[in-house]
Amino acid sequence: MLPLDFKEFQENVSTLLKPWQRSCQFWFRAVDIYTGYKVFQVRVNLEKDLQKRETMWEKQHEVAADKIYNMCADLGGFFLKVAQIIGKPDLAPAAWVRRLVTLCDHAPATPYNVIKIVLEKELGQSVEEIFERFDVDPIGSASIAQVHRARLKGDKIDIVVKIQHPGVQDLMMTDIRNLQAFALYMQKTDIKFDLYSVTKEMEKQIGYEFNFLREADAMEKIRRFLYENNKKTPVLVPRVIRNMFTRRVIAMEYIDGVPILNLGDEIAKRGINPVGKVAAAAKQNILKSLTLAYGQMILKSGFFHADPHPGNILICRGSEVALLDYGQVKVLPEKLRLGYASLVLAIADNDPIKASDSYRELGIDTFSTCEDEKKEMLRLAQTMFDTKLPPGVTMLQPFSDESSIKKIAVQAFPEELFSVLRTVHLLRGLSVGLGINYSCAEQWRPLAEEALYLAGRLTEKDLKGARKRGILRRIIGR
Repeated sequence: MLPLDFKEFQENVSTLLKPWQRSCQFWFRAVDIYTGYKVFQVRVNLEKDLQKRETMWEKQHEVAADKIYNMCADLGGFFLKVAQIIGKPDLAPAAWVRRLVTLCDHAPATPYNVIKIVLEKELGQSVEEIFERFDVDPIGSASIAQVHRARLKGDKIDIVVKIQHPGVQDLMMTDIRNLQAFALYMQKTDIKFDLYSVTKEMEKQIGYEFNFLREADAMEKIRRFLYENNKKTPVLVPRVIRNMFTRRVIAMEYIDGVPILNLGDEIAKRGINPVGKVAAAAKQNILKSLTLAYGQMILKSGFFHADPHPGNILICRGSEVALLDYGQVKVLPEKLRLGYASLVLAIADNDPIKASDSYRELGIDTFSTCEDEKKEMLRLAQTMFDTKLPPGVTMLQPFSDESSIKKIAVQAFPEELFSVLRTVHLLRGLSVGLGINYSCAEQWRPLAEEALYLAGRLTEKDLKGARKRGILRRIIGR
């Protein structure tokens, strides 16, 4: 049997080496995937038959999908979030999406005996003293925390308790810094986009997720905003349980619903035709509710939930939508909020000059050598900031010579806008998954006009017909 001090030494060495081991694993796998594509690009360009080239690309994507899936599943943590971002039908090849979509909420759970220690240390009492019932098996486990269903002593309704995985923060920060180095390399070689600023914003936002006190405050703030600004809130927001939240533990009301990824199965289970009118109406209502909620948060408040991936969306009775997990929220500065409102109008009006002006106002620095720069700027704006892709585009292809990102180099991108960009892309992924092609810019036009009118940047003459009457009625009615 090893002496206690030697065992402690071994554990300390293991803790120190773990970040280095993860870094080695990431770089080995990332370089393998990247070089695989670069070698393949040389090989596929030698094939003249277009159909054969398409078949070759499909096979290459399938090979890469397995490697990306294995890397994200094995490393877990931050890489589960990476899978959530890139595993969307409009952003990634179909083979990637099929593999990565299953990783949304499949992080390995921390054993109950470890979770119990964290819970009791944070709340200052034993589990038996606080809870009438506490389910040992979690109902969900994600990259930062896991969730258990429970019931407080003397209460009659269930709650959920979210508990942070111990030791996960240091590992996730290591992962982000590795990704930042990879992003710097990619933007200097293949993708003409300020990827480094994007990863810096990810670092900042994910850092916030480890503070559940901040999450509790954000949840209550957004809940109050949506309930006060609507006769009926477009999305349900869980209520935080008073005196039951700390930096690493948070308790909230339990909302019964079906994860949006399981919506198709639930529709079939109820005997509803998945391509019929009832199913189509339900999907339209779901997307309309989410779009309205996000439009109000971003354009009216500037304070919004910034993580609408499928694992955070529940569908409740009557097609009601519940939005969970407020670890990632964003405060959009007034200048950027109004600048984005201008860009929304530019996209909705299909106005290339206004889009170019909005880019400058937002601080998006671009460089172009293409002939019709203004037209390409609008196309890039649609690609980046609308749920409806430009005509002829079915999937983002940053490596393609025809891609707007190849023609218009984005040399500087404000970090604060990344959360807006990510939110729009996640909404687009949901719309593609639900089979609905729509423009969030067109849906948000009245909200953008209202924001600019209240800021004195639009006059009554600028507003048209029914939109003017509707906007003024809303403002006067406050």
